[in-house]
Amino acid sequence: MNSETTLITGASSGIGLHLAHEFAKNGHPLVLVAPVESELRAVADEITSKFGVTVLVIAKDLELPNSAAEIFDRLQGENVAVEILVNNAGHGFRGKSWQIPIEDDLSVIRLNIEAVLRLTKLFIEPMLRRGRGRILNTASVAGFEPGPLLAVYHASKAFVLSWSEALAVELEGTGLTVTALCPGPTDTDFFPKAGMMETRAFQSASVSAPQDVAKAGYEGLMKKELFIVPGGMNKALVAARRLLSEGAQARLNQKFYEEVPAGEATRERGEFENTVKE
Repeated sequence: MNSETTLITGASSGIGLHLAHEFAKNGHPLVLVAPVESELRAVADEITSKFGVTVLVIAKDLELPNSAAEIFDRLQGENVAVEILVNNAGHGFRGKSWQIPIEDDLSVIRLNIEAVLRLTKLFIEPMLRRGRGRILNTASVAGFEPGPLLAVYHASKAFVLSWSEALAVELEGTGLTVTALCPGPTDTDFFPKAGMMETRAFQSASVSAPQDVAKAGYEGLMKKELFIVPGGMNKALVAARRLLSEGAQARLNQKFYEEVPAGEATRERGEFENTVKE
């Protein structure tokens, strides 16, 4: 069992929820962050009942610039030393770039990039002083290539990938490690919230269960791996598409995000996600 206290953002649903269960199963005390306190408390109650670990919940909207500092200051004040930081919260919006409101694009940048930077900048300093720590950033296979109809989301995950790799090199010899979790299409609330339930990405692609992604992420983090691409199909997809030109990659992804013909949208949210059972 492991006693490293772990902070997880976006912990009330999807991959973040299953990461919380995965860490708790392995004995980690948790700090769970998401915008809605009632949802966090329900998750915390279930985890405490199943695993007996300490769970602290902090309801914060990470798109607000002060939220990261408020989380850090509270934990410092309560003498909670975060030894593993999991930057998992994120979202995206589907549509042609000129049709998506600028505020939606900025929302993606604030949550997927700015919040990740703010939290890491704050929590990395105490980790460096202790000479140990782990950072897990939820990126995406989307970060390896451009994605028309999901352009800003792809760009945000490309940032997370590139920055994670650079940060990992900077941290060599410090006792800290960085891991980027890069799932493909996963059965989470991302698809309905992004207006993508009827796209080929959900209806036709190989869709992962979030609990499988979380397990792969946890295991890779503990092994100090830099990149984790869960699923054989996703690994093959990343390898194959890296051989294509940027334009060819973009055109393939555009088809991926187009809607399937009427009547062919048969998959539903939750079809691949099992109820958490440990």
